[in-house]
Amino acid sequence: MWRPWQLVYRTAFGCMVLEIFIHNVAQGLNVCMSGSATSCEECLLISPSCAWCAQEEFGRARTLTSRCDLSQNLQKRGCEAHNIESPSSTTMVVKSEPLSSKGSGPTQYDVIQIMPQKISLRLRPGDQTSFEVQVRQVEDYPVDLYYLMDLSLSMKDDLDTIRNLGTKLADEMRKLTSNFRLGFGSFVDKNMSPFSYTATKYQDNPCNGYKLFPNCVPSFGFRHLLSLTDKVDRFNEEVQKQMVSRNRDAPEGGFDAILQAAVCKERIGWRKEAFHLLVFATDDVPHLALDGKLGGLVQPHDGECHMNEKNEYSSSTKMDYPSLALLGEKLAENNIYLIFAVTKRLYVIYKNFTALIPGTTVEILDQDSKNIIQLIVNAYNNIRSKVELTVWDQPEDLSLSFTATCQDGQPLPGLRKCADLKIGDTVSFNVSVDARGCPAPGTQQRFTIKPVGFKDRLEVSVDYRCDCGCTDWTQANSSRCSSIGQYTCGTCRCDPGYLGARCECQEGEAGSKYLSACREEEGKQICGGRGECSCNQCLCYESEFGKIYGTFCECDDFSCARHKGILCSGHGECHCGECKCHAGYIGDNCNCSMDTSSCVSDDGKICSGRGSCACGHCQCTEPGAFGDTCEKCPTCPDACGTKRECIECRLFDSGRLSDNQTCQRLCKDEIITVETLKTEDPNAVLCLYKTENECVMKFMYSEHANGMSVLTALKEPECGAAPDAMTVLLAVVGSILLVGIVLLAIWKLVITVHDRREFARFQSARCRARYEMASNPVYKQHISSHPIETDFIMYGKSYNGAAH
Repeated sequence: MWRPWQLVYRTAFGCMVLEIFIHNVAQGLNVCMSGSATSCEECLLISPSCAWCAQEEFGRARTLTSRCDLSQNLQKRGCEAHNIESPSSTTMVVKSEPLSSKGSGPTQYDVIQIMPQKISLRLRPGDQTSFEVQVRQVEDYPVDLYYLMDLSLSMKDDLDTIRNLGTKLADEMRKLTSNFRLGFGSFVDKNMSPFSYTATKYQDNPCNGYKLFPNCVPSFGFRHLLSLTDKVDRFNEEVQKQMVSRNRDAPEGGFDAILQAAVCKERIGWRKEAFHLLVFATDDVPHLALDGKLGGLVQPHDGECHMNEKNEYSSSTKMDYPSLALLGEKLAENNIYLIFAVTKRLYVIYKNFTALIPGTTVEILDQDSKNIIQLIVNAYNNIRSKVELTVWDQPEDLSLSFTATCQDGQPLPGLRKCADLKIGDTVSFNVSVDARGCPAPGTQQRFTIKPVGFKDRLEVSVDYRCDCGCTDWTQANSSRCSSIGQYTCGTCRCDPGYLGARCECQEGEAGSKYLSACREEEGKQICGGRGECSCNQCLCYESEFGKIYGTFCECDDFSCARHKGILCSGHGECHCGECKCHAGYIGDNCNCSMDTSSCVSDDGKICSGRGSCACGHCQCTEPGAFGDTCEKCPTCPDACGTKRECIECRLFDSGRLSDNQTCQRLCKDEIITVETLKTEDPNAVLCLYKTENECVMKFMYSEHANGMSVLTALKEPECGAAPDAMTVLLAVVGSILLVGIVLLAIWKLVITVHDRREFARFQSARCRARYEMASNPVYKQHISSHPIETDFIMYGKSYNGAAH
């Protein structure tokens, strides 16, 4: 049995052991105490939670690193609050004018679609700060539309179709905006071999000898024909004048034309305060960068305007075709939305281009361009139904992450885009900014956030909080540092050749009494075998792999997990064997991105609702689901229901998707209509549903090897025809007559059988009667006694005798 004083002693001892254990565990998790910081500035760079104590008499003897710790720990250890250096990141709004509600009118030059307009940030490395951006697509915003057309020979029927396009297009667009302007340009290809016919007989007429169409104009790179104007009749006039040309190879030089139309702003007439649309109509693939080498063009495109006095592209035969990256840069720089209007067979190719060129969309063009007006209107509505933010001139040492809040009010981390919007809707984005390091002192950085295709932008200036306030009271040759060092922020920075907490030692001094202070514990190597002991301190060796540091040289910045040979995957910093990931990344080697934007399907769901997003990639959990966003799943229970909505809106302009502008955006599958549906394909799923008219619509859903979803549907639903009254009447009468005839036949058959049986019975009885008369000895013939009968007999006998 324990005595009371023993119980108290043991309890106190247990608490002391527990406190020591907790303290040691806490220190093991405390990155500030890793030993890497020997100054206030280095301490602030370790972690945003680290603070530096500038108090003179503080810390353990013969060490400099204990001044860097968590702020609360420093205060517990006796550092006064006013001596603690721990700056934080701040955000200040410099300019914030309210959003506009209408685009046209007397205030169209002052339209504001993004708020705020200017922000100033003061960032401490690792200390994340955030701000909110609001964007609104205003109503009745001015529109500039430049129609860029392929005039190669295969587009002749398209040219005939659009000869009166200007008037009709203007009528449709004025339903959407009261301020509309239209321009026109054309292209073919570089007028040089091997892209065009260059022989003498083809110089004036490349169609010479071509029986189907013997006359055409020489090929050209790009020709600007009509600057943007509200006089749409001039568009019709210019189109009427045009003739097609002929080039040799299938690809066209359209990308040359797109770039010139984008950068020659004054010639084209783009207005700063308007919505810029560039419609690119073609029926073939484009030439890309490096294709020009086939014709000896080795000079890359410089991205500049090269238009001569004839409004033609003058460097067509001097420079290579532009790259996709250059196109995207120039289109975004000039706030231009590019609409690819291409035939169905080219849809997939140009769809891939849209992923590489921000602010572009692709629509399917009929073979003769008959649907061009509806195509442009649909593309315009589709573009205006979404808002996407882009970042320009982002400094390399800054990490940005976005959270979108769209119309449903739900925050969507990792997204910088909202879709299915109506004009006039306001959406917001939370932008988090994190600095990974410090540039040179006094450096200021700037970057810009702007919605794709908008002239409006948010300008963000960045100042770094990497300096400590205590450096303002630095003392040179301070007596605190044995007059051979600089006293700053509570520590001494010794002159070359001296070291120690007070610069009391010279390099090279060593002795056995000092060596124990350089061992982590008895039996271990001095300074972990990675340094030398001098003046009670470890001087760590230099390494070609990185920095070795720590009280006992136990840490370094290169012994961390790698991914594909890259330390911490390039998304983190190595601290004492552990990766400290940048914002937006997790994992032992920081290779797992938390950004979910690449997992969002066209319907706005994460992995189409059939999987989860892990490290920026969809992991499909629904059996049978596949695709980058698990969007393909012929065997899923909801597959038919999902595709049904596309069938309704694409073929019959009905259903839920027909009420807004999402049909063209969500329903990109190829739809084939047939008279009769064949169901032999084992990889296809048969879907059917009942329409509003009580008819049955059938279609097949399958996935091709090229990754495209294909829907094969009946041209019209199957409906049962209503019966004809006369047919019904004749059928009833005929049925009654038929039944009567059958009954009569049966009755006649029965009577006939019955009569035959009775006749047979009668014949049998008659035969029996004759037999009895002939053979019965008892039977005598009756003799009449009447005289008349006797005489008759007699006479008969006499007569008979006479006859003999």
